[in-house]
Amino acid sequence: MPQVKADAAARPAVTSDGREAPVQVLVRDNNVDQALRALKKKMQREGVFREMKLRRNYEKPSERRAREKAEAVRRYRKLLRKRMEREGY
Repeated sequence: MPQVKADAAARPAVTSDGREAPVQVLVRDNNVDQALRALKKKMQREGVFREMKLRRNYEKPSERRAREKAEAVRRYRKLLRKRMEREGY
């Protein structure tokens, strides 16, 4: 069974030579279900599932630019919506 640690910080671990270390989760008292949930949560936070979905098929550079631009517009509109709720203008 792979050695995994649970109480890691939200940022990805970095090795001494500057590369990102693999995600680790600690299995305590043979509680694999809890460790699996922690692993999934970490992978979700780091965007692993989203990247896997995006890489499933080839995305042309023009499609990528259009998608990223649309995502930026959505983020900006969401920010404006939240600002309107909070500040009222």
